[in-house]
This record gives sequence, structure tokens and C-alpha cells, in this order.
Amino acid sequence: MHGIYLIAIMVITGGIIAFIGDKLGTKIGKKRLSIFGLRPRHTSMIFTVLTGGLITALTMGTLAVASQDVRTALFGMEELNAAMESTRNKLVEVSDELFLTQTEFSRAGEDLERSRLEIENLKSEQSELEEESQKLREETNQLAQEKSQLTAQNEDLANSNFALEQSNRDLESNNKQLAEFNVTLTSENERLGQENSNLEQRNQTLRNGLIAMREGDIIFRAGEILASGVIDANQTSEKIAAQIQQLADEASRNISASFGESIDSSVWIYQPELQGAIETISNSQQDVVLRITAAGNLVRGEPIRTSLAMFPNNAVYANGEHILSKQYTIQTDDDAQEILQNFLTEVNHAAVNRGVLADPVTGSVGVIDGDQLYEMLEKISPIRGKFYLSAYAKENITSIGPLRLNIKITQRN
Repeated sequence: MHGIYLIAIMVITGGIIAFIGDKLGTKIGKKRLSIFGLRPRHTSMIFTVLTGGLITALTMGTLAVASQDVRTALFGMEELNAAMESTRNKLVEVSDELFLTQTEFSRAGEDLERSRLEIENLKSEQSELEEESQKLREETNQLAQEKSQLTAQNEDLANSNFALEQSNRDLESNNKQLAEFNVTLTSENERLGQENSNLEQRNQTLRNGLIAMREGDIIFRAGEILASGVIDANQTSEKIAAQIQQLADEASRNISASFGESIDSSVWIYQPELQGAIETISNSQQDVVLRITAAGNLVRGEPIRTSLAMFPNNAVYANGEHILSKQYTIQTDDDAQEILQNFLTEVNHAAVNRGVLADPVTGSVGVIDGDQLYEMLEKISPIRGKFYLSAYAKENITSIGPLRLNIKITQRN
């Protein structure tokens, strides 16, 4: 609003002076006045210039009279600049002091928080010390009571000791008699010991004979797989029975190949269990893994009694699918075999958890041939430091397995 007021004054003052100058120039022009011997035209121009200068001078003077800010801008600019520079410097100093104050305030806040935490910790410790002090007072009182009881007991024991000393005198005479009796018992014990030794030898002989009669020559452990295969569920019961019979024949051939004609290789399957297996497979919506396993520990000369175990044959791993990766650290050549064995054990566990059926006796699902194992050991042995072992499926793997592996080594830089 103040600026509009100054502009209005400048416009009005300039208009008035311009009007006066115009009238004066017109009048001088009509009268053809001349100054300093100049021509009237030049004289008129001089008055016009003087009028313009007068407009500026009067305008600035009017503004200076009307506004303190204009006076300051015209005559006190250097002082104003100096004051602004001084104010700016003070502002910088105040900002620095403010930053230092804020830093100190932050530090003070952190110190205050630490002090608060220490006070809380001290309160907690004080509470614990008070509890411990209370416990110690209770224990002290209890010890005082026990001391009083022990004092009374000591007095009783002193009286008892006197009576025992009298009894000991009586016992010494009795011990002499017992010593003579012990000599007789020692000779009798030696005789009984010799007889016990003879009896133990006879018992061990009888025990070994009973074990041999009970276990005999075990050729298959309970649960050991004699034959296994995948049965197609989408077929008739007769064809399913035929496939199971083929597996039974395969089991007989495996037994004959292992033991020759020294045993009867005929496989016996419990018929109700066989019929139940046929019915289960025919009602299944997917192929079934059928295992023919030893029903118990089979002794040479006994019939080959078997059980049937069935599992759905699911797709577990695709060809090339990643199974497991582990990082190991090797220091010496001797570590290589242990590291590889541990890794294969973990791969075996991972495959079992994924759905590959493990051998019920060994728990193994994987197959890695000797050449591949030797090659892996040759690659691992020179490594020092950290490296990765990664296992991948060598082919499409279903529940029946076996899990064939490709193992890759990646050394960490």
C-alpha cells in the first residue's frame, strides 16, 4: 500500500511539472525569447531539458520527503549494506551456535537416556540385592536354628560315643571269633567260586546253542526288498495279478542268483494280502510301486515268506532338476571323503523327504557309481577353503527311484 502511495505522488508531481514546463515552453516559443544569444528554437529546447531535469529532481525530492525508505536507499545504502553484512555474519554465528546447542542437546538427551537406563538397571539390581539379602537373612536364621539343633545332637552323640566305646570292647571279643569263622568261609567260597566258573562256561555253551537254533543262518532281514516294480493301475485285476506274479518270479530269480540251489527260492505270498493288494491297485487312480519284502528274518532252509508294500508312484524330480546345494570348507586332503559322504547323506535325506522311497534296510535312495565317486574325490581334494556342492537329478525320478545324480562343484572366489 505504501508503494502505491509513492507511485501516485510521483505520477501527480511529474504531471504537474510536465504541464508547467509545457506551458512555459509554449509561452517562450510564442514570444520568441532568447537567452545567451541563442535562437528561440534552441532556447525552447533548453527549457524543455531543464523542465525534465526539474521533474526528476522534484520527484526524487518529493519521494525523499515522503518516505524514510527512499531516503535510506538514496543516502544510507552503504550503511544499510554494512548493517546487512553485519546482520548476516551474526546470523551465521547464531546458526553455528544453534547447531552446537542442538548437538549438545542431542548428546545431553543421549546421556539422559543412558542415565535413565542405568538408573533402571540399578533399581533392578537393588531389587535383586534386596531379594538376595532377604534370602540371606532367612538362610542365616535357618543356619542358627540348625546350629542349635546340631549342638543338641552333639551332646547326644557324646553320650552315644561313650556307650559305643563300651560296645566296641564287646565287639572286639566277638571279632576274634568272627575272624576264625571267616577263615573257614574263605576256603568254602573258593570252592564255590570254582564251581560257579564251571557253571558259567556250561551256560555260555547252552546260550550259543540256543541262539544258533533260534536264528540259524539268516539270509534275509525283515523288511529287506526281494523285488520291486511299478504296477499300472489302469488294467484288469487279472493283468494286475499277472504283473505281481512276474515280480514274485523276479524275486525267486534274484534269490537263486544270490544263493544258487542251496536253498528253496520259491516265494510265498499270503493270499488274503495278495487279493487285498490287487483290489487296492485296481481302485487306485495312479500307478503303484509294489515291493515284495521279507516278512521276517529268513533263515536258510525256511520257506521264503514275504509281505507286500504299496506306494503311489509320483513324479518327484525332473531331469536336471536341482536337489540340494551346500557350502563346505576344506583344509586337508583327508577332509574330501568325509565332506562328500556327508553331502550324499544330506541329498539322500532331501530326496526321501521329497518322496523318493528309501530302502527299508539301508535307508538309501541314491545311486552313484564308483567311477563318479572317484572323480568327485579327485576334484575336491585339491580345493582349499570354501566351495559349493550341488546335486541335480540325472534323469526323471519317480517314487520308485533310484535317485541317479549329477554333482557339480563350484569353488568360491
